[in-house]
Amino acid sequence: MTTASTSIGEFVHITREGKVATVVFDRGHRTNALSCQAMRELTHAADLLDTEAGISTIVLTGRIDGFSAGADLKDPEMAQRATLPLVEQRQALRLGPDMCRAWEKLEQITICAIEQFCIGGGVALAISCDIRICGEGAHLRLPEVPLGMNMSWNSNPRTVNLVGPAKAKLFTILGEPLSATKAEQWGLVEEVVPNGQALDAALALAARFAQVPDVPLRMTKQSINMTAQALNLATSYMDRDQFALAAQSPEQADAISSFLTSSNSNTQTK
Repeated sequence: MTTASTSIGEFVHITREGKVATVVFDRGHRTNALSCQAMRELTHAADLLDTEAGISTIVLTGRIDGFSAGADLKDPEMAQRATLPLVEQRQALRLGPDMCRAWEKLEQITICAIEQFCIGGGVALAISCDIRICGEGAHLRLPEVPLGMNMSWNSNPRTVNLVGPAKAKLFTILGEPLSATKAEQWGLVEEVVPNGQALDAALALAARFAQVPDVPLRMTKQSINMTAQALNLATSYMDRDQFALAAQSPEQADAISSFLTSSNSNTQTK
């Protein structure tokens, strides 16, 4: 079986083996946060694979010690957004939702392999995929609302589609960690495996999907998605403007400042 590899910038690497592509996102640091550059690279990877008719299944994974801690609030490029004219701020805020949409619109089956933690924007990316497999020690969390933000990147309808409105409120608004086991019970995750085995389990499932004829696989995925996601954009198209509005509040500034101070302190003591 032929294996081919491609590097997408600095942080994203694609390996193709037969009809399965594996996309690894690794920023070289345990938090594996989503910087602006990383989001562009992940979007480019999805756009590239979207053109590859020979690939039927795509596995997305992060680091073995953590999938992603979400948007990189320390990224200088993100910090500069507040100084831009409003129209340029709106344009800059497309990065996250464009990344998620690029993964969601892929015709191939997408499987996300998660170890240890998946937080904020990492969750938004993971639920843009078709299937999620977690190591048993993993947890998922959305800290945005407690930090004074809205949950954007068109994520709310995707969450509701997976777990229903009541559990979506519990998960999104409270910002509390959701264990892999509970996430599986709620329907946010499809399979929980021993720690360190999420990628192997995802590849095994990908191999099963790769046995299905390509055209009906793609058509059936598209049909199911159109049924489940018919109102997604209509109910979330304003969320980046809501994000920009929420960013004006002093509560958000205080919460993020406290969060970053705590993160710096934790880093220095480890």
